Parts: sequence; structure tokens; C-alpha cells
Amino acid sequence: MDIPRKPQTRRKIVVRIIVGAILLGIIGCISFYISKMEPAAPTLDRATIWIDTVKQGSMSRAVRGMGKLVTEEIRWIPAVVDGLVERKVLEPGAVVKPDIVIIELSNPQLERDAVTAEWDLKAAESGFANFQLGLRSEELTQQADMARLESDYEQARVRYELRLKLYEDRLISPLDLQEYRVVVEQLANRIELEKQRVLIRKESSEAQLLERRTQVEKSRAMYELRKSQLDQLNVKAGVEGILQQIEVDVGQRVGTGVNLARIVNPNRLKAELSISETQAKDIQIGQTVSVDMRNGVVDGMISRIDPAVRNGSVTVDVRFTEELPAGARPDLSVDGTIVLERLEEIVYVGLPVQGQANSQIGLFKLSADGKTAERVKVQLGRSSVNTVEIQEGLKPGDQVILSDMSAQDGVDSIRLTN
Repeated sequence: MDIPRKPQTRRKIVVRIIVGAILLGIIGCISFYISKMEPAAPTLDRATIWIDTVKQGSMSRAVRGMGKLVTEEIRWIPAVVDGLVERKVLEPGAVVKPDIVIIELSNPQLERDAVTAEWDLKAAESGFANFQLGLRSEELTQQADMARLESDYEQARVRYELRLKLYEDRLISPLDLQEYRVVVEQLANRIELEKQRVLIRKESSEAQLLERRTQVEKSRAMYELRKSQLDQLNVKAGVEGILQQIEVDVGQRVGTGVNLARIVNPNRLKAELSISETQAKDIQIGQTVSVDMRNGVVDGMISRIDPAVRNGSVTVDVRFTEELPAGARPDLSVDGTIVLERLEEIVYVGLPVQGQANSQIGLFKLSADGKTAERVKVQLGRSSVNTVEIQEGLKPGDQVILSDMSAQDGVDSIRLTN
């Protein structure tokens, strides 16, 4: 059965309308007020950001680069002769002396050539000795002929003198005397001719000896060459140092001039640093460098600057002025800090993450109580590895946030919590 509804009075209806209108007005005012309010400043934990204090004083302007240690003395050992790699006597890392064998090669043809050259030399030396004996025999024959002519000449001269006395005593005719005089003159002429023949023979013998001696020396030089090439099959270090690398494997055929191994001098090392091309413009030869070798820092100075830019970097060589620590060896990774200049009485701060030299950036400066930070415009000047010059926007004693604040690009203030 339906229950009849009691009719509402006019007063209650009016009250409800008034209350609803008031509530709607209040809600509209609150919404308008909220829309006009600025968003609340974001909050950051102090422990998660990097804060530094602006200072005034002297600042060393420096640039940093990474690199490695390299030796100043590198010796490549080439193959002097063709050969087959039979054995690697040493492995990389071994300490070597000049006469230590590193690699053994083989070349049967070269061994045969060396034996042939040895026998050729022996044959040439034997032939030279026989030729000398022949010349000596001919020389003795000429001397005997000369002695016989001189003897005949003396006998003829004595006979002529006897015949001359007989002629003076008128015991022989002028014709007989003339006959003996002609014999003496003929023997004298033959002696002169024989002397000239001896001189010519001597000069000819010397020329022939020189030719034969040249042939012997040529054979000896060929033998020495073959012997030296045979010795070169045992590849030696040639210098003192450390065997850093072997370029060939056992069983490999190598030709003349092919690099077989590399030897370095570990006692003469330098550092090669790669510096960004944008930071290398102020680097000069002679500037001081501190090189971190992981187990110590060693001072040095720039000895060379590469004139070319490779992959956006400039290579500089550092010669050390101090003794290197234990463990320094070629290819060791190092960090180098090059001191460009020392700036006196300037305002500086730590280098912001997003800051570059001679640029204007926004940094968050902390309030006096350190609970909030406001963004300020800062003009940066000359920069170093970890610090940068402040030209405008900050003063000594100010504290600023140097961390990456790109996430807060849309706000000008932040709140800090402990």
C-alpha cells in the first residue's frame, strides 16, 4: 500500500537554494585563488647534489688528457733473409740482450749456397797460390838468364881486353880485335834488353797478381755474405730491452724485410696524452705536466705537440723530469694535467657540470640559511680542469649548486632538505 508523501514547505526550499548558492560561490573563489597561486618549489635532498663555495685568490688554469706510456726507443727486428719460421725461442715480455736469439728460421737453398761459396773460395785461394808459384818460377828463370848473360858479357869483355893488348903489341890484326868488340857490344845490348824485359815482366806479374787477388777477395766476400745470411737465420735481438711483440708464427714463410719482432727500452718512457682540440690552443712546449700513473704522480714537461688533429684530439708528448715509479711500462694508461698558467686574485668556483669557459649559465645560489636556492645568471671566464673563473653574478662566499640541474629547468627556486 502506498504511503502519501508530505509536501515540503517553501521555507525549506529557499534555505536549500541559498546554501547551495553559497557553497558554489565558495568553491569558485577557492578555485580562482588556487589558479592564481604559483606552484610550490620542488624539493631536493642536499646529499644528492654538489655544492661549492665561491672563492677569491689564485687559480692554476690547466687542462687534462688521457693517454698511455710509450717508449722513446723502439727497435723493429726485420728478416734479413727469406726463411721458414722453425721456432720462437722467446715469448713477449722476455728481457733480451743483443746476442740473444729470438726466432730460428730455416732456408735449405741458402745453406747450399753457403757450402758452394766456401768451396769456391778454397778453389780461388788454391789457384792464387799456384799462380804465385808459377810467377816465382818464371822470375827465377829470368834471373838465371840474366846471370848467364852477365857471365858471358864478363868473359867476352876479358877476352876483348886481352885481344886489345895483343893488338897494341901488333900480334893480331884489327879485324880480329873488331870481332871481339862486336861480341862485347852485342852482349851488353842483350843485357839491357833483358833488364827491360824483367821490368815489363814484373809489372805484368803485379797486374796479374792483382787480378787473381781480386778474384779471391770476391770469392771471400761472397762466402762471407752467404755465411752472414746463414747466421741471420738465427734472428737476434741486436739491442738490450724487452721483447714486446712477435709478429710471426711457427711454420710461416717470411720474406726479406718483413718485421719479425719489436723490442722496446723500458728505461726510456714518455707519455702521449690526447687533449681536446678546443683546449689545446693554449698548450706550449715546456709547460709542466703532472702525470698520474695509478701508483704515483710524476712531473714532466711537454716536449712535442702534434701539428695535426685526429678524431677531435691533439696528441702531446711528455718527457719526464723525475724517476718513474715501479710498474711503469709501455702502454700503461695514464692521466695528465697540463698547467697552462697561474691566475692571481680572481673569483672562482668549482667547474659546473654544464658550464663552459667564457659562457653565461644559470646556477642555483643558496640562501643565507641554506634551506632554499634561487637561480641566478653567472658569467663564466677562463676555466681549468676542476675550476672556472667567475666574472659576474657571484661573489666570494656564495654557495652554488654545481650538479646537473637540467631536470629543474622550468623552476627558478628549489627547497633543500637534509
